Amino acid sequence: MVMKDNIYIPYPVKISEIEVENDAGDIKSFKLIFDNPEDEKEFRYLPGQFAQLSVFGYGECPIGIASSPTESGYLLFSVKRMGTVTTELHNSLPGRQIGVRGPLGKSFPWGRMEGKDIVVVGGGFAFTTLRSAIKYMLYPANRGKFGEITVIYGARNPGELMYKRELKEWGSEQKSLRMIVTVDRGDASWKGKVGLVPVILKEAKPAANNSVALVCGPPVMIKFTIPVLKELGFTDENIILSLEMRMKCGIGKCGRCNIGHKYVCVDGPVFTLKELGNLPNEY
Repeated sequence: MVMKDNIYIPYPVKISEIEVENDAGDIKSFKLIFDNPEDEKEFRYLPGQFAQLSVFGYGECPIGIASSPTESGYLLFSVKRMGTVTTELHNSLPGRQIGVRGPLGKSFPWGRMEGKDIVVVGGGFAFTTLRSAIKYMLYPANRGKFGEITVIYGARNPGELMYKRELKEWGSEQKSLRMIVTVDRGDASWKGKVGLVPVILKEAKPAANNSVALVCGPPVMIKFTIPVLKELGFTDENIILSLEMRMKCGIGKCGRCNIGHKYVCVDGPVFTLKELGNLPNEY
C-alpha cells in the first residue's frame, strides 16, 4: 500500500460517471479516472482503506473506498451530501477534475482472514467499504482463499438501499455467497425481509467456528450487533469493526478522531473488538 512521497498532495483525477444511489438523492457514487496512468499504478490499496477527496476551492473530506483493487481503471467513492465539500461534489458533472489523497488507514486483515468463513454485516450508507470487500472476495482469483461468505445488509427503507444492481447480482449467486437484505420498514413493493440488522443476524445464525465478522454501520447498529455476534460465539479477536465515521485528516495531525491514545485515521479505521476493549468506550 503506497502513498505519494508528499502526503499533502492529491492525485489529479476526473469524474467519469455519477450514479444516484438512493431515492432521496443525497447519496451518489462517483467513478474517478486518474489523469496519469502512473498514478493509478502507485495508488495501491486494499478494501477497508479510505482516501481524502479534494474539491479544489472548497476543501476535502475523508471517504471510504468503495471500489475493489480488482476493479482496475478507476476508483469508486459513494458520498452522502452533508456539508460544503460533499454538496459541491454532488453538484459536479462528469469531466470535472478533483483530487484524491491516499490511500489512508489500515485495511481489513486479509492475510488473517484467509481460510476462514466471512460474515459481512453492514447498515445504511456505511456499506461502501463492505462493497469493496465483497467484490474483492468474489474475484475469481481470490474466491478460493475464503470459506463461506454471508452478507447481511440493511437500510431504513427500500429507497435507501445502495448498489441495487449488485445486490440483485449477489442475491442470485447462491454458490458464491449467502446474501440477506433487510429494511427497517418495507413498502407495498418490498418483498424481502423486514427487520433491524441485529435481529436478522440473530435469525440467520451464521456459524462462528472458524469465522470472522466484518461490521460497518451506524453506531447504534454496531452497538446492538456486537452482543448478537458474541451470543453466536464470535470471539472479540474475530469481530472486526470499521470506524470510518470518525475519520478526519487522515494523517494523525488534527487530533479529532482519537479514541484514547489511538487515531482512527492512522491506527484504523479497522479495529478488532479486542483492540477496542483496551480503549475508552467512545465508538
